[in-house]
Amino acid sequence: MAFNTGLSGLRAAAVDLDVTGNNIANASTVGFKGSRVQFGDLYASGFLSAGSNPIGDGVSVQDVKQSFGQGNISFTDSGLDMAISGDGFFILNNGGETRYSRAGQFTIDKDGFVVNNQSMRVQGYTADDDGNLSGIRGDLEVATDNLAPRRTTNLRSDLNLDSRESVLESRVRDVGPLAFDDIDGEQFELTYTDGTPAYSVDLSGLTTARQAADRLTATPGLSASATTTANVPLSDADIAAAQTAGNFSFSLRVNGAPLQLDTSNVNTLEDLSAAINSSSDTAISAAIVDDGSGNDVLRVRHNQGENLDISYTGGSVSETGDINATGDRTIAGVAVTGTSGNNFVTEYGQSPIRITNEFNPQDQRTYNHATSTSVFDSLGNSHELTQFFVKEPSPGSGVGVSEWSVYLQIDGEMVAGTDTTPYTARFDQDGTLQSINGDANGEIVITDWIPKDKNGQPNGSDGPPAAGATVVTPIPDPPTTSAFVLSLGDTTQYGANFGVDDQRQNGYTTGRLSGLDVSGEGVLFARYTNGQSKALGQVALAAFNNTNGLSPVGDTSWVETFESGQPIIGQPDTGTLGAIKASSVEESNVDLSAELVNLIIAQRNYQANAKTIETADAVTQTIINLR
Repeated sequence: MAFNTGLSGLRAAAVDLDVTGNNIANASTVGFKGSRVQFGDLYASGFLSAGSNPIGDGVSVQDVKQSFGQGNISFTDSGLDMAISGDGFFILNNGGETRYSRAGQFTIDKDGFVVNNQSMRVQGYTADDDGNLSGIRGDLEVATDNLAPRRTTNLRSDLNLDSRESVLESRVRDVGPLAFDDIDGEQFELTYTDGTPAYSVDLSGLTTARQAADRLTATPGLSASATTTANVPLSDADIAAAQTAGNFSFSLRVNGAPLQLDTSNVNTLEDLSAAINSSSDTAISAAIVDDGSGNDVLRVRHNQGENLDISYTGGSVSETGDINATGDRTIAGVAVTGTSGNNFVTEYGQSPIRITNEFNPQDQRTYNHATSTSVFDSLGNSHELTQFFVKEPSPGSGVGVSEWSVYLQIDGEMVAGTDTTPYTARFDQDGTLQSINGDANGEIVITDWIPKDKNGQPNGSDGPPAAGATVVTPIPDPPTTSAFVLSLGDTTQYGANFGVDDQRQNGYTTGRLSGLDVSGEGVLFARYTNGQSKALGQVALAAFNNTNGLSPVGDTSWVETFESGQPIIGQPDTGTLGAIKASSVEESNVDLSAELVNLIIAQRNYQANAKTIETADAVTQTIINLR
């Protein structure tokens, strides 16, 4: 009996030493889970033979149980290393056999599959060509081929246009010069495009061109000026002859009032011109000019349009002024209402529109704001789209609404028909975009773009839609033309500096694989040289109702058993499954200090059981030696 008891103790202690030694040996094994031995005592008792004081028959090893507690997580420099923080196992395909492991040291094999150190393929949820996770489980694969280019079908620009900007362009009609005598007494009515009520103008009862100019200037949408010019046919010889005869005289009246002039020392036209320019009336000026036939004459001008009456030796000159008027873009029409003539109306109607500071993409003085971004054709070629914004006069009365013109240019060529007619962006009183050409979504569809190379020739990529074809938005996949949508729906007009709050488009050029990233949900992202990233798949995790029922099969992996139950498979960080820590591994959960202590205890137990056998042998030898 004592021999069997001691022998069972030796066997149990030996198993304890084996388990402890295995734990110590794998103290640095990634994903390893330590084990401990569970013992049970033995009693030799039958159905009817149990005594009141039974003696034990030794010890047995009931189980070697693994501890699946969390190990420490340490960071690595490998992007595909993964650690599970929480419950769950990686699912591995070992040539048809499914294994489960906590060791997340992964790499890519020659075929592009994500594998562990034993070439077991990692299982996960695969993704389609657009990076959408399919929910279908399979071997995770990293495609190493180039990312195909994607043409731009949508460009979103969120901007703020500075409401403090002024209107740069001027559109006017120039009227004149019209002689005061030709428009004196005219009556007409002006109508407007901005909601200003019709305005009647009466030029009756006026005596000077200056008065007519003042009345026109007081009219909404008009501005006017008047000038009176009198040419006096005097020569140096005329002045010299009059001075010799002693009868030289020269007088000038402005609206009948004499102008004081000192002509006592006048002997030439130059002297007379100087005397006039030295007068107290700064609106009067004189100069010697050619009368067109080679003769010099004295030109006297009143730059405010008052009447001039000039008398001199041998003659006199009387002049009323001329009026020059300018009408701005708000004037819709001019109609005669009186019967005294229509010279002003006729002149206004026949005068062409004169545009100053007209939009020119080469001249930054002709637009208020501009911003550029890249768009891509079907071959992945990059092209520069520039948006120009030009503030326009507010429509109607200008209360509660304002407008901007939008011009578009790609690679220096105007597109979307803005070379002839720009788009009109209208904003409300709060600075919110109301519409673009009536579209409440603020969308501009570019349908006339022909992608070209640097020499200005079509580059072979898809061109605009066929004539008459309807382009719907959003543009459906797969796109077949170069048409794309520019969305300005979130553009604002506030009293702040122009700024681009957000600008993004969905096209890109071709790209090569440059790196891999793993998210906390176990999603593998491929990074490409064109700045794009795409999901390649998602690691799947498995959990078991009875983790201790798993059977270890080496290589730091386990297999399912009847006791473990079937696996519960899902995405990381969902349900009871843990999260993924990228560029990290889970270390062994072996406590080396505790194992060294266990080693001492196992050694002591082994020695003590050996002593039991030694003592039983000595007792037996004593009995044998009896005679």
